[in-house]
Amino acid sequence: MQGFENLLGQISDWVWGIPLLVLLFGTHIFLTIRLKFIQRFIGKAIKISFGRNKEGEGDISQFGAMTTALAATIGTGNIVGVATAVASGGPGAVLWMWLTGVFGIATKYSEALLSVKYRVTTKDGLMAGGPMYVLEKGMNNKFLAILFAAFTSVTAFGIGNMVQANSISHLVNETFQISPWITGVILTVLTAIVIIGGIKSIAKVCERLVPFMAIFYVLGCLIILILNVSSIPATIKLIFESAFTGHAMLGGFVGAGVKEAIRFGISRGLFSNESGLGSAPIVAAAAQTKNPVRQALVSSTGTFWDTVIVCALTGIVIVNSNEWINGLNGASLTKAAFSDLPIIGPIILTVGLLTFVFSTILGWSYYGEKAAEYLFGTKITKPYRWIWVGFVMIGSVLSLKAVWSFADITNALMAIPNLISLIFLNKIIVKETDEYLWQGNLDK
Repeated sequence: MQGFENLLGQISDWVWGIPLLVLLFGTHIFLTIRLKFIQRFIGKAIKISFGRNKEGEGDISQFGAMTTALAATIGTGNIVGVATAVASGGPGAVLWMWLTGVFGIATKYSEALLSVKYRVTTKDGLMAGGPMYVLEKGMNNKFLAILFAAFTSVTAFGIGNMVQANSISHLVNETFQISPWITGVILTVLTAIVIIGGIKSIAKVCERLVPFMAIFYVLGCLIILILNVSSIPATIKLIFESAFTGHAMLGGFVGAGVKEAIRFGISRGLFSNESGLGSAPIVAAAAQTKNPVRQALVSSTGTFWDTVIVCALTGIVIVNSNEWINGLNGASLTKAAFSDLPIIGPIILTVGLLTFVFSTILGWSYYGEKAAEYLFGTKITKPYRWIWVGFVMIGSVLSLKAVWSFADITNALMAIPNLISLIFLNKIIVKETDEYLWQGNLDK
């Protein structure tokens, strides 16, 4: 098993080399410039996102699509992912994660716009969309469409399933000494109850779960930071300095250079907000919306909430605790940081991660299902759901290192064809934005 873990780690390091980092972050910046800093419309986007009324053709409300995407996005990447970024890349990784989120808003917007524009109606009357349809219909490239769908249907089991189940089962074991097998069984049963009902059942649960879990966790982080307010300025300074100079070996921390800070900050940023990955647009395509731009704005708020707010708070809490110096990693590091608030801190973390994990497993089940459906037709839907349920149990008892490396590799393979479509179709993104947003036709 150790040899297998080392092999996955080596492949992950190779995949996440300079070329992919440049492609991902470069796409974020390129689309930000092409869309005249679309991030300035985030206030309007948030206002639209809370609408629950039917606004056009689609399977679920814009709010339902937003919360389902947010459910899939806000997961272990916001808690364990930030911790692994700091442990491997130093405090500076937090800034690179944050910047990935800020510029990634433009990419998330663009993905959703194209997915709504090129979505189709299936034989059973439901909407289907996502980068695979964009690649096929927008770029006339069936090969890349198949590649994306194949990578997504497999990636879902890593980023959206096993990583999530693995993180919560091990945290519950450390905190309450409950066997990962018991946590796995409970999580597996709850997942089966919800996802067998399809997207409408998933959206209904997410509409209720996501607002609660996000507010609960953010308030917990703010309480910890308020109690340690005197050290916050020094923590912020450390994060900025380490982002551009690296951080020397200290205590149990092995040290990290600028390259590590950028590598782990951007890769964990992608894992967290999924901007450029092409996942969230799959559920955006199911939304009831008047035009592609309106839903694109709604989708872009997911990156704002996920990384600009939640990841930033988690990162500051972890760096401020100085527990990363002791060589801790993953959920153990986050748990130690939250223990600065006795009794209540670990409870906030456990409840937060439990709800984050469950919601992410629900959201990603839909992403993977739709990708598999693109490849094999609707006959694959029910078998895929049951296989998905089984992997929740498997992920609960696997090694953390192997699971994270597998997720990193498949994330990269999934992102590449999606980023290609965004670059090649950027003129259409700009044209649609001009027609509906810049010319004031958003409500038409």
